Amino acid sequence: MKAIFVGAGSTAIMTAQFLLKRNHEVIIIEQDKEKIEELSTDLDCGFLLGDGSKPSLLRETNPEEADVLYCLTGHDQTNIIASLVGRSLGFSKVVTRIEDPGYEHICIELGLEATITPSRTIGRHLADMFEGRDPFELSTMFRYDASPFSFVAQEKDVGTISSLSLPKNSRVMCIYRNEKLIIPQDDQRIEQADEVIILTHRKNLETLYKQLNSVSKEKPDES
Repeated sequence: MKAIFVGAGSTAIMTAQFLLKRNHEVIIIEQDKEKIEELSTDLDCGFLLGDGSKPSLLRETNPEEADVLYCLTGHDQTNIIASLVGRSLGFSKVVTRIEDPGYEHICIELGLEATITPSRTIGRHLADMFEGRDPFELSTMFRYDASPFSFVAQEKDVGTISSLSLPKNSRVMCIYRNEKLIIPQDDQRIEQADEVIILTHRKNLETLYKQLNSVSKEKPDES
């Protein structure tokens, strides 16, 4: 498999090292020439010098042959732009790093489903450890054909959950409103700007994306 990294920070390098040890192909895009020269002595992978948010440079990685584009620079705006450009060029999966949680809502509205906030993830993990809990990855809960889907409610989505007319084998699991968690009943009302989390069969992802995400016309990744 082939992974493309935009940015050569610590998270990117650590991930690249794991992938290389597992015999995957890695290409790192970085603007700092000295950093590339330093890393090239330790990492047996490809390097491209330049701005990874530029379409011309991302095209050089052959997006149709890549499995994942990781946008992991230290700048949230650059990561978001690179993710959108990468998606438009045909990368099958895009992972977007943000540090400011304020951008998370925007990423969801733009259809960037695979968004990570490392500082918050680590902080929550350490807080759970402090209280004696043993955190586990949410991804281990989604097995077989189960898949999560999230969207930010627009004006057209306002109303009760039943008015969404969700596909078969789909259910609203929770709603985030004004930084508060809501575990909904069937008569729960969805308000504009709510972040709605749905558990569904993976075959419904394209239908849900077309129905509920009106911001972007790109299809979601189903891998």
